[in-house]
Amino acid sequence: MRTDGRESENVEDRRGEGPVGGGFGGGLPLGRVGIGTVVIALVASYFLGIDPRVVLGVLGGTDSGAPASQAPRGPAPKPADATGRFVSVVLADTEDTWTALLRERGRTYQPPKLVLYSRRYPTACGTGSAAAGPFYCPSDQKVYLDTSFFALLQRRFGAPGDFAQAYVIAHEVGHHVQNQLGIMARTQELRGRMSERQYNQVSVRVELQADCFAGIWGYHAQRSRHIVESGDLEEALRAATAIGDDTLQKQSQGQVVPESFTHGTSEQRVRWFRRGFESGRIDDCNTFESKAL
Repeated sequence: MRTDGRESENVEDRRGEGPVGGGFGGGLPLGRVGIGTVVIALVASYFLGIDPRVVLGVLGGTDSGAPASQAPRGPAPKPADATGRFVSVVLADTEDTWTALLRERGRTYQPPKLVLYSRRYPTACGTGSAAAGPFYCPSDQKVYLDTSFFALLQRRFGAPGDFAQAYVIAHEVGHHVQNQLGIMARTQELRGRMSERQYNQVSVRVELQADCFAGIWGYHAQRSRHIVESGDLEEALRAATAIGDDTLQKQSQGQVVPESFTHGTSEQRVRWFRRGFESGRIDDCNTFESKAL
């Protein structure tokens, strides 16, 4: 993947800063939307998300802890290391893509902030944790990322490569686009009228659409800026496969429980990312009206 593009001005490098203030709550961020909120038993940690019982709290639900305290912080420095600059370039590219696409719909894209942190960090959705993976917090419209996750993606889940990492970022930005388009607000209304099992099906559609939106970014990044190199698509598809609900459940508990799915199977995640990557059209990512996921 070519990474010689401009760097975003919307990256806050908070790595090395510890949590401030008290009252961090339960450490399970409420309202956050991550690339995979499936509990796994590997090293007794979470992989890319939160407990399914509070999955996608942005769409409604009960708090598992008080919001993290937000003490005033000074301006964050611009990332200077290779990983931080890579994240900044990818974020800038998503900004170019979604600014153009939303302009076509008569909308003004307001890009999210992306916060790089290490270990634990207070957010408007609770305490961010390195063990929980990247997530989007709609309450403050920020993406949170501990960059050590990239090593986890490679070592534990067999999904190496810079385009796999870019897919992770683009997926979280996809949730921000959903927020901007009012999709989250509309689905929030469903939470109180559904059982947990029914609502899991809604969350699957939310996540698969974010995968498709990530694919849309890839389509336009290649068509307009030619950043995709040989093997890049395969890297993203390998990552999408690694974090399917069925794959993660097999790894963690040895069996698959479809009614507990919150993000979709590996095959579904691959297919919806590929759909966006091959189409580049927002309307082709309407998972909510698709009969077959």
